Amino acid sequence: MDAFFAAVEVLDDPGLAGRPVIVGGSGARGVVASCTYEARAFGVQSAMPSLRARQLCPPAVFVDGHYTRYAEVSRQLHELLAEVTPLVEPIGLDEAFLDVTGARRLLGPAVEIAHALRARVADELRLACSVGVGRSKLVAKLASRAAKPVASRDGPRAGPGVVDVAPEDELAFLHPLPIGALWGAGPATVRRLHDVGVATVGELAALPEDAVIRLLGPALGTQLTELARGYDPRPVVPDRPAKSIGHEETFRHDVLEPAELRAHAVRMAHAVALHLREAGLAGRTVVVKVRYADFSTITRSHTLPFLVDTAEALDAVAGALLDAVDLGDGVRLLGVSVSGLAEESPARQLAFDLASDTGLAGITEDGSSTTGAAGLQASWQEVSAAVDAIRARFGRTSVGRAAAVGPDGVGVPTQRQAPWGPSEEDEG
Repeated sequence: MDAFFAAVEVLDDPGLAGRPVIVGGSGARGVVASCTYEARAFGVQSAMPSLRARQLCPPAVFVDGHYTRYAEVSRQLHELLAEVTPLVEPIGLDEAFLDVTGARRLLGPAVEIAHALRARVADELRLACSVGVGRSKLVAKLASRAAKPVASRDGPRAGPGVVDVAPEDELAFLHPLPIGALWGAGPATVRRLHDVGVATVGELAALPEDAVIRLLGPALGTQLTELARGYDPRPVVPDRPAKSIGHEETFRHDVLEPAELRAHAVRMAHAVALHLREAGLAGRTVVVKVRYADFSTITRSHTLPFLVDTAEALDAVAGALLDAVDLGDGVRLLGVSVSGLAEESPARQLAFDLASDTGLAGITEDGSSTTGAAGLQASWQEVSAAVDAIRARFGRTSVGRAAAVGPDGVGVPTQRQAPWGPSEEDEG
């Protein structure tokens, strides 16, 4: 998809059309999540600090972003893709690989499928996308980049929309590209290759493989050599299971008080648990991520002998992990996630003596000790299922915790609502 988040914002607010729109955290700690091509003409890029983006593009219009809206449009996109082929491998919200080998008899050559798909996205979603066609993931991905519009101060220039790289043209297409175009060639690897006079994919392909291995190591050296020579056998893998589900936020001010950080952890635990249950998943490993004011980052994790999907059990483990973390000069970012995922099973064998051997026992409001995360999972599992059923029938905000009730009704924690950092309004 072309500038997906920004394009959705323009779709929902036509008054933004033709303007340099930046989606992201507009505050001092925000980052750019997406931007229109009008903003890219000023040098603005995704993942750039918002302060830098504002310097480069003074007329920019910042939009805080609506993650749930992007997820909604992404679902519509993937429903459309699934009508072309069942072999769809999603890459984030706005990108996917499609294996159309089996669809060509019905829908025609791959390049015709690409043009038809692009037209359907424009007609049905009123959004633009760019499609690359190739016999490997690498070539298709790079071809899709070549199909993109081009940013300029005179306004965006339309790209080809579809770029088809025939097998006999692969090396001619790949070799002029910079080394950084290859998967696995990060900034450090690119610098190392530049130091030995290698700047393009073709120059890397011309080197003996053993020389590249000596320079970069056996795994990366072999991988980059094969990619540079056009060899990428990876298949399209549909329905790839999630490895983890989590929530993290950059705070508008460094958090110095343990109680305040603990309150944030509780809210995040509820958001992650809700997302787990909506996905029909549960997990065993709870991870807490802390980034300090100086940008140093630590993670702490604990693997349980049973699956958890309730906020109370997740919070008990995350809270215990967080209690053992030194806040130092302040916490800039906090994250809570769950990995070791499996499909939720209605019958689970729980270990109820977790508190005695892990120190993860919680304390209730009246001061009595709980039985730890295992007991919380067992006691809250049916309650959580009942709450989920009510929300499924009457809406997400129909029921919630008393502490989450505000002037606008029940607040339901959402996962990654603004992962790009706080806005100016938040900071105010």
